[in-house]
Amino acid sequence: MQTIRQLVSLRETIATLRGEGARIALVPTMGALHAGHIALIEAAKLVADKVVASIFVNPKQFAPGEDLARYPRREQADARMLADAGCAVLWLPGVEEMYPDGFATSITVSGVSEGLDGAARPGHFDGVATVVAKLFNQVGADVALFGEKDFQQLAVIRRMVADLNLPIEIISVLTQRDDDGLALSSRNIYLAPEDRARAVALPRALGVAARVIGQGGDAVQALATAREALLSGGFDTVDYVELVDAETLAPMPDPARPRRLLAAARIAGTRLIDNIAVEPIATT
Repeated sequence: MQTIRQLVSLRETIATLRGEGARIALVPTMGALHAGHIALIEAAKLVADKVVASIFVNPKQFAPGEDLARYPRREQADARMLADAGCAVLWLPGVEEMYPDGFATSITVSGVSEGLDGAARPGHFDGVATVVAKLFNQVGADVALFGEKDFQQLAVIRRMVADLNLPIEIISVLTQRDDDGLALSSRNIYLAPEDRARAVALPRALGVAARVIGQGGDAVQALATAREALLSGGFDTVDYVELVDAETLAPMPDPARPRRLLAAARIAGTRLIDNIAVEPIATT
């Protein structure tokens, strides 16, 4: 695996791969890699000849007071994991390379970015859209892969690609989970063992609510019950538990359309997110 830190070198490498006729996949990450990221690499290898992974802890998607300073950084261990997984190139820019002096551009994706995490973390998705657009431009990949755990992020990226006519295919990969159901996340490393054990209340509460709603039950009551289950299960606060349209993220979705149940809650100072599909209800 080739590790590259300068854009000029990255473009030279990409040009060489293109000259060899390679189809290129991009897997953007912020590092602190786990099995969920490796699942993205494995999926990318199925749809492309060469896989480029990026590691960049993007300061523009962290609000003041969030965990930018303590976000886990494990460059050497991450590089070994990517090499072992068969990644061809690791794009590892610094902040100065990504945002040089005078950088003054920001991308805003309206609509899908405005509720949920967009409301809880103002400016977050502007930072996400801006850095992802830069990564797409820098790597020039044919396809990019993202996990469904960050479901609103995925919707924002899909909307940006469609609106800006970006020549890249977006592929989503199912959320990877531990045996107890907790979604794999780099932030899980923050949790003490007792908090990690309690965190499983999140997927369990979503699973119960999704079954009730999918069977035609009262959605408002199911969401309220899920919030109560999180608080009684050990979470300190709940940012949201919402049912939305799986494509537009609009609230109060049509039951005949695919829907998604999304949640964010904090336990022992760590903010966890998760989501689960809700089956459409057939109409006659």
